Amino acid sequence: MPRMRAPRSRGRRIVVRALWSLGALIVLIVVGTLVWTQVGVMSAEPDPLAQARANPALEIEDAPEGIVLSPADGDSDVGLVFIPGAKVQPEGYVATLQELAAEDGITVVITRPWLNLAFFDPRGLDAFTSAAPDVDSWMVGGHSLGGVRACRLAPDADAMVLFASYCANDLSDSGVPVLSLSGSEDGQSTPEKIADARDLLPADAELVEIDGASHASFGSYGPQAGDGTPTITDAAVRAQITELVGDLAAAVR
Repeated sequence: MPRMRAPRSRGRRIVVRALWSLGALIVLIVVGTLVWTQVGVMSAEPDPLAQARANPALEIEDAPEGIVLSPADGDSDVGLVFIPGAKVQPEGYVATLQELAAEDGITVVITRPWLNLAFFDPRGLDAFTSAAPDVDSWMVGGHSLGGVRACRLAPDADAMVLFASYCANDLSDSGVPVLSLSGSEDGQSTPEKIADARDLLPADAELVEIDGASHASFGSYGPQAGDGTPTITDAAVRAQITELVGDLAAAVR
């Protein structure tokens, strides 16, 4: 009888070993992914961030929903939920977006994506708009991978702004007003990639290519690997962003 049980016992041991090996592999993948999301995060450049914090027309609040930029006079009826690019510190966009609040009265909520990657963050738009319950109209936008996530949230927003990004889902029949900003020197979201995804946007979407801007020109976190070389100053890019997004905000008020 013991001899008859041996094959079954051996089979159980093989199954147990296989399950342990599979479990160990899953743990390694999870741990490796967690480590990868925390390594190489691009930090905000200190000088532009300090200048934004010193802006007397701007209030900056570190809220549960994210970093909230609002006009110092408190007068705001339109907001922008902004989703950072992959592995970019949210503070890296404060300087770029500050004048939207200071000049145009737009409340900006810069989100803190889970694990520094927008596609790991399943929260809906209302998880961020709750930072400013008195704001009536909300735009959603994002840079690079953050823009891809913004496309998913766009049906719940009054308008969408893409910053050097493009959609992976079809919004062509959504009726959502869309502004797509890109850079001629972008080495990541290249003009070709943005053109290839144009059919996923509504027919009346406004596409603006900022001459001389690179991928990293849409934030203040320093150079980025694989990007092109900008031929325009960050201040000039910020001025165009402020004007164009401000015009969109005026249209949805």
